[in-house]
Amino acid sequence: MSDYELYYWSVPFRGQFVRAVLAFADKSWDEPGDAAIAKLMEAPVTSMPVPFMGPPLLIDKAADFAIAQMPAIILYLGETLDILPGDPASRAITMKIVNDANDVIDELTLDGGRQMWTPERWDAFVPRLRKWASFWEETGRRHGLKADSGFLLGGDQPGVADIVTATLWTTMADRFPRINEIVQEAAPHTMALSRRVAALPRLAALADRARDEYGDSYSGGEIEASLRKVLAT
Repeated sequence: MSDYELYYWSVPFRGQFVRAVLAFADKSWDEPGDAAIAKLMEAPVTSMPVPFMGPPLLIDKAADFAIAQMPAIILYLGETLDILPGDPASRAITMKIVNDANDVIDELTLDGGRQMWTPERWDAFVPRLRKWASFWEETGRRHGLKADSGFLLGGDQPGVADIVTATLWTTMADRFPRINEIVQEAAPHTMALSRRVAALPRLAALADRARDEYGDSYSGGEIEASLRKVLAT
């Protein structure tokens, strides 16, 4: 029997952060699939495990507890799996990183596809993407991150901040070579950290599984198609 039930679409995107934390902690989970998600979203709010507008949604079976919204899920897992930093400042920075990652993927999909990418929109966004990447680079610089060693908030073991960082940048970079070039140039230490953490056996296995199950898909839908079209020109 699995430890958790995760409702998320059959793409990496926002759900991959939750999958990565679960995989890192060596926890098992089931994913009911897209049809089950759609059915649950259409149900009366009173019938939902927790009120939610869209996935990810996580159910902790042992605790009989459900939570939605990616940052809230990561906070819950970090607390209950004891993989958050011990001091309040580092915990706060960790959650800032989680929320920043959530904002980055929102911007990359133009707030969930409210608009489609055009060459002009992409050109205007590139400096902002570089600035986002620089946030991780500066955070690491302040805490001693080197090109080939260390972790984002110091210490000798990866934590939630490192898992989220690796998931954000490697999932994106592996599917969009031009984004890889931009982030590598703007944040070389961050990308080195991301590659080291992503190479941990459980996270590497998760990435392989994502490739097997989702192929090159990232967020799916028309917004991903428009992004790929712009990046191909």
